[in-house]
Amino acid sequence: MDENGEVVLLGTFGSSYCKRVELALKLKGIPFAYVEEDLTNKSDLLLLSNPVHQKVPVLLHDGRPICESLLILEYIDEHWSNAPKLLPEDPYTRSQIRFWADFYDQKVKLATYHFLKTKGKDQDKAREDFVELLRVFEEGIQRNFPTKSPFFNGENLSFLGIVVGTNACNYQAFEEAIGKITDRERNALFFSWVDELKAHPLMSENLPPHDQLAAKMKAKFFRTPKV
Repeated sequence: MDENGEVVLLGTFGSSYCKRVELALKLKGIPFAYVEEDLTNKSDLLLLSNPVHQKVPVLLHDGRPICESLLILEYIDEHWSNAPKLLPEDPYTRSQIRFWADFYDQKVKLATYHFLKTKGKDQDKAREDFVELLRVFEEGIQRNFPTKSPFFNGENLSFLGIVVGTNACNYQAFEEAIGKITDRERNALFFSWVDELKAHPLMSENLPPHDQLAAKMKAKFFRTPKV
């Protein structure tokens, strides 16, 4: 393993950001050790490896830390340049993939957190905003990738497929724990993509168990405040 060096992933159960990195490593066939972090009692290794944000995932490659999941995915694809590739070779297409991955993280995912913080009519508005963001995502993907799915590279998951799938494929556990936010009829195209991603063997075999994930989300978002 001299060429690859030691690879360690610091993560935590149920985190789609961490699952992204795990899937990318498995897709590339890169051996790695997984270290489960307790984010209520962060290890010295995590604090030393990510002193700025102090969060997971962190990829340690020969002891050198790489932080932030999208940057880690790009690092994996660039350092281990063997097939299958996560990102396409064409620079323009790569830029579009990066754009929509960032949109998904900064708009779609953040909208779910806004939904969590609202109630009543404000939550109804947050739900409508979420549906609209998915519509924008659907139209953008259709416009930029009219002939080929950006979620797959042949039979393999792609960069965008990993980013979206590790989060969206768990939407039923999220809704069981938090409440209904999705509308499969109004975002039928998006959920057709989700169904395809969930059916992929690498994705389906590595998603966290539904019941455990729902239970963790309930505990995380509805934790009784300390007196």
